[in-house]
Amino acid sequence: MATNAILSRQATVESNMKATSHLTETRRWQAVIERDRSLDGAFVFAVSSTGVFCRPSCPARRPRRENVAFFEHATAAEKAGYRACLRCRPKAVDGNPQSTLVRAICRYIEQHVVDQQVEERLTLNLLARQFRRSPFHLQRTFKAALGVSPKAYIDACRLRRVKQNLQAGHDVTTSLYAAGYGSSSRLYERTSAQLGMTPEKYRRGAMAAVVRFTIAPSPLGRMLIAATDKGICAIQFADSDRELHQGLMREFPFAVRRRDDAALGPWRVGLDRLIDGQDSHPSLPLDIRATAFQRRVWEHLQRIPRGETQSYSAVAKKLGMPKATRAVARACATNPVAIAIPCHRVVREDGELGGYRWGIERKEQLLAMEKQAGA
Repeated sequence: MATNAILSRQATVESNMKATSHLTETRRWQAVIERDRSLDGAFVFAVSSTGVFCRPSCPARRPRRENVAFFEHATAAEKAGYRACLRCRPKAVDGNPQSTLVRAICRYIEQHVVDQQVEERLTLNLLARQFRRSPFHLQRTFKAALGVSPKAYIDACRLRRVKQNLQAGHDVTTSLYAAGYGSSSRLYERTSAQLGMTPEKYRRGAMAAVVRFTIAPSPLGRMLIAATDKGICAIQFADSDRELHQGLMREFPFAVRRRDDAALGPWRVGLDRLIDGQDSHPSLPLDIRATAFQRRVWEHLQRIPRGETQSYSAVAKKLGMPKATRAVARACATNPVAIAIPCHRVVREDGELGGYRWGIERKEQLLAMEKQAGA
């Protein structure tokens, strides 16, 4: 999760809102015409002919001026009967109270997560008292906005600190205390699975970790399959072997990478059959790291029937978290094993394909192949 970037953008938005409350309608209309991103969050504009409201930088076709009304924030537009644009997501940058609360909680966690012995003090109950909310209400609001619980966010902040300190060359003991952990046993207990190795091995550059891989042609272009001794850890597509090699290095920068076409041959055959529609459920053991939320999303994707699609919002609702649409999209974007976890079967609410890590053309091709095989 790019937390710092999100919070930085939201902070900029808040500043813009305070500085631009005096904007005239003429200036706002000019911002809409110019798709001025600097005023995102300062106001929203609503279109009477469509019933939709957008942020100034929305890439959709510009409406007629006589059909446009301006509102200070998304809440006001919704009260007037308009719905949020699914393309530019104006509610993601407005100043509604729930978003403000979640941003404040995130900042508080980031500022206090490294306190000594904070592991015993930075709890849901403490956050609830700090922000004068019931623990249930705070947890529900936070999870609806970010897709993870406050506890999971705290763990992610600590893990990020550990990784930064280990990469800087600090020893494990120094790194764990600097990240707010109270004991080395707790550090190993919570981070070994998330790092995919012990902290000490991570610090040394994981030179003992071996990732085998193979590259082969496929209907979707060049395909790379990488695996540990536990199972497949990456499935990638590209137009050239060089791109695949670079992608593997980015994914596993510290591992020893060894090409092993023979050993991975059976899994390659299984993936070929899966792409061609000859086998809907091949036996492909996976070795992937995931947060609890990512795992829930990915397990749901594997249950979407071949040839069918669901929207990001529909997946969020199926998980019992209707406001976690953006978190679902992030989970799809970070899926490391294309095809095996069919994130290509998730599309936008309006039926548009949306994004795809391996190229929108491949997503379109995959869906067309699956529908044709099911016809």
